[in-house]
Amino acid sequence: MKNILKVDTPNDYARFVEAPELHPLVSIIHYDELAPFRHSLNNYSVYGLFIQRQFPKILSYGMKTIQTDDASIIAVAPGQLGGLEDNGERISLSGWALLWSPELLHGSELEHHMNRYPFFSYFYDDSLRMEPDEWLRISQLLTLMRQELTDHDDSPTLKSILIAYLRLLLEYCNRIYLRQLSQEDRGGDDLLKRFHGLLQKYFSEGRQLSEGLPTVAYCASELAYSPRYFGDIIRKSTGGTAIGYIHAFIINQAKSLLMHGHNVSETSRLLGFDFPHHFTRLFKRVTGLTPSEYLGK
Repeated sequence: MKNILKVDTPNDYARFVEAPELHPLVSIIHYDELAPFRHSLNNYSVYGLFIQRQFPKILSYGMKTIQTDDASIIAVAPGQLGGLEDNGERISLSGWALLWSPELLHGSELEHHMNRYPFFSYFYDDSLRMEPDEWLRISQLLTLMRQELTDHDDSPTLKSILIAYLRLLLEYCNRIYLRQLSQEDRGGDDLLKRFHGLLQKYFSEGRQLSEGLPTVAYCASELAYSPRYFGDIIRKSTGGTAIGYIHAFIINQAKSLLMHGHNVSETSRLLGFDFPHHFTRLFKRVTGLTPSEYLGK
């Protein structure tokens, strides 16, 4: 059984690394001020941003190993598991950790907008790589946020101010995410070629007959992307969705089969559909016609 640190509140992690506890709903940790501490594999019930100059090289994130770079950010959300299991080694890190309870956001606009930040997804398995100026600005924001906690802990406006700082930090993170997505998009044509080739191979090998229709998750995994990140790249490259691209490919295959004399039931079976009416429904959604109407044109 793995030794897992349960981070039910922001201060559970602060106590583990022996950092000051500043607020019951928010923890801001400056690693540079801490004595060496042990690794931990954390089960989070809170949100967190880990902003560091250099992460340990092997970090788990769910069932995967996350990629990290110098001066980067890893985001975690409630229900996720990440970190490195305690092996007795003590480490020193440079940077920050910001953890906050979902309770902090209750009733706020930000609570309803958290799904706008895809880098919190369990399936986004890359770190956010900061430019030097972004490292400086984010560090300054965390310094100011910590100052608010220490100097105005009894202020009636403290919660609103903390949420405002948090919203600004998340927008910085989102800008980094979108920049990385844009950089990945420069190779979008190559990705589309590989995506198309993967679909061709899937059907030429007859895998649809034993495994069913290919999914976005399958294609993303085969091409070494997380499903959400893969979907974002395809959307930026084509203007449409990854599942839409798969469906268009399948319907093109269907048209070829129909034109070569296969009836609707045969075409449905050869493409991996469970039932002919599922095939007919997709065909009409993509083309505006039923298979029979298409043949009668």
